[in-house]
Amino acid sequence: MTFTYEHPRPALTVDCVVFGLDEGDLKVLLVQRDLEPFKGRWALPGGFVRPGESLDEAARRELEEETGVTAVYLEQLYTFGEPDRDPRERVVSVAYYALCKLTEHGVQAATDARDAAWFSVIDAPALAFDHDHILEVALRRLKAKVTYEPIGFDLLPPKFTLSQLQTLYETVLERELDKRNFRKKILGMELLVELDEVERDVAHRAARLYRFDRKRYEQLKRRGFSFEL
Repeated sequence: MTFTYEHPRPALTVDCVVFGLDEGDLKVLLVQRDLEPFKGRWALPGGFVRPGESLDEAARRELEEETGVTAVYLEQLYTFGEPDRDPRERVVSVAYYALCKLTEHGVQAATDARDAAWFSVIDAPALAFDHDHILEVALRRLKAKVTYEPIGFDLLPPKFTLSQLQTLYETVLERELDKRNFRKKILGMELLVELDEVERDVAHRAARLYRFDRKRYEQLKRRGFSFEL
């Protein structure tokens, strides 16, 4: 049976806020638009959802097409639907935020993006559409969620020091943490595996390396374990 809908249907897009950590600086991945509207302006990677495509599929496709970034932690953030958010037509955007390890993801602009680059979140340019607001919402979500779920490990290399881990949390939360208390709490969760390896090619005394035991975390989570910092 064929149905005819009398009501207007807004266009549907996805936008991705991709965060990365670079030596204590939280960064966001932006693309420079090569098409109107806002040609030449920086924006979040994203685009229109294709028929028959899920939102998650569209987000991953657009991210790969516009920046070359793949295989990242990706989570739906919020839906943005102000009537005037896009000058072309009524467009509703489902935003996602992603976390990635900068060393593992080279970026390269493609499709309708002129350029793609990492910017410090505290020094990002004014963005096209309502993307400044989307970035602000994503930052609030990230700051909240790192305190009750171990998503921060997706910003670190597979092997890291306790100092790198503390720097991650201090950077995202924008506040200093007491070194002794932080290490006592994080080690007390028994989610880190101490490796028989230390840092290499560093000017200071080489620190011990650790890795996050994701399998153990999932086991503990099923038993009611609560990750809290």
